[in-house]
Amino acid sequence: MSNPYQPIKAEIKKVIVETPQIKTFVLEPEKGLPFLSGQFMQVTVPGVGECPFTPSSDPKNSETIEFTVMKTGQATGAMHELKPGEMVGLRGPFGRPYPLPDFHGKDIYIIGGGVGIAPLRALLLALFHELDQLNKIELRLGARSPDDLPFKKEMADWGKREKTSLVLTVDRGSESWTGKVGVVTGIMQPGDVKPDLAVAIVCGPPVMMKFATKKLLDLGIGDKNIYLSMEKNMSCGIGKCFHCNLGSHLCCKDGPVFTWEQVKEIPDPW
Repeated sequence: MSNPYQPIKAEIKKVIVETPQIKTFVLEPEKGLPFLSGQFMQVTVPGVGECPFTPSSDPKNSETIEFTVMKTGQATGAMHELKPGEMVGLRGPFGRPYPLPDFHGKDIYIIGGGVGIAPLRALLLALFHELDQLNKIELRLGARSPDDLPFKKEMADWGKREKTSLVLTVDRGSESWTGKVGVVTGIMQPGDVKPDLAVAIVCGPPVMMKFATKKLLDLGIGDKNIYLSMEKNMSCGIGKCFHCNLGSHLCCKDGPVFTWEQVKEIPDPW
């Protein structure tokens, strides 16, 4: 039996500066690590520690894996100092993915904020392979400012894809910003999707997820059709340390993707 705590080596092939605080690391593992959108991996920075991240790249790309990381603490700060050619460790994938077959025949409503857009990118790239089985994709994404939006270069192409619509907003605009200004819930409007035919996926800061979920419920989306990425302190990744409990759930094993129906009875699940 393989050791679930033993990471495999992965070489950093490229580092992409997305924003002043967010970088995307393109990694080449020494052996294949297939994953599904929504699953996460533990990324080890040698001599520092490891952190859980959900890949941001296309799950169908078997040669490289991308992780989009915000600099928030010691491990992520150390990761931001790494350069191409250096090595990290990877464990996983862990957790339950988005149930893509259940999305077929539906309007897909994707709500994201800040670095939470990163795991949604993996989902979106996976959905692009299945566009013929979806009604449409409505993207509603936001950040604090235009400079804080990751994936700016490719976002314009997302909105031009067949069956796909993109609306961006920022809390604070700039002279060159032509998109919306305000919080993400302000660009979620009746008519964006058909409530009885829609599934919604939300990922971002806890306060954004809280109010986006409330808005989705107001728009008539059903509890079981609202998918939330509830990333907690997922340390071991295999349900042994119990650091990521969410009510009776463990985020690393039972999540990190949950429906609102699964967590709505938990006091302040955010």
